[in-house]
Amino acid sequence: MLIFGGSASEVLAIDIAKILGAAVSKLEIKRFPDGEKYLRVQQDVSGQCVAIIQSTFHHPDEYLFEYLLIADSMRDLGAEKIIAVIPYLAYARQDERFNPGEAVTIETVAKLVESVGTNEFYTVNAHLHRINDISRIFSIQAHNLSAVPLLAEYISRNIELDNPVVIGPDEESEQWAAAAARVLGVDFDVLEKKRINAERVEIKTRRLNVKNRDVAVIDDIISTGGTIVETVKVLRREGARKIVVGCIHPVLAGNALARLYESGVDIVLGTDSIPSPISRVSLAPTIASALRKVKE
Repeated sequence: MLIFGGSASEVLAIDIAKILGAAVSKLEIKRFPDGEKYLRVQQDVSGQCVAIIQSTFHHPDEYLFEYLLIADSMRDLGAEKIIAVIPYLAYARQDERFNPGEAVTIETVAKLVESVGTNEFYTVNAHLHRINDISRIFSIQAHNLSAVPLLAEYISRNIELDNPVVIGPDEESEQWAAAAARVLGVDFDVLEKKRINAERVEIKTRRLNVKNRDVAVIDDIISTGGTIVETVKVLRREGARKIVVGCIHPVLAGNALARLYESGVDIVLGTDSIPSPISRVSLAPTIASALRKVKE
């Protein structure tokens, strides 16, 4: 298998290749004065299985189109099998038409990825809402890998927690909180909203007491930080001590990171699906393990 890294994921591609005992194959990517991109595949891919590592964060249109250029070029150059690895999958949230005329963007992205000859697709903890199986979106083999064990293992090895508990910020995050708790060997809970009256809603843990306990908050994505800030307020009110926040996709829009620390979070960490100041956990082991199982 040949490993290629697009502009968004060059370092991650190198890390994956090292684990697989391979060298990263070279792409020449540059920009013309009018803003168009020039692409050249600098290795013979004829008859080869190729994996293209290209996340789609911050500039999703640019990185998605670059993936299409790379994959389509490799198909024309005779690649036997093309594997897309898109750790952060943009446009995944819009998986349904809520208002007449809206684009169902995740379906459009799937069609585009398939149209350039992609044979197999991998992403990591896609931020889906109403569709729980990504293979329903694609007509090719599609896999939604989980980075939660990596986050939990990092916390276990590097952060000392006293009488810890894992908390999910809401019901949607229960799946990730449960997975992290299994790795850490601790219990988990989620926050839930309880309406007191027409004007008042109470947010609290569903069943566990966090008083005088260290807490690991696990979620799939931090965008503006608002959900985590509200979570931390609840946990502090209920007497939590150290609060560690782990997320898979650190979008960190605007001043999100500052907001988190100002709210009372002790440690924030994420993966390198999106390179950021908190990307302490590499997805390379999980992705490399999946690619090892690919049947050419």
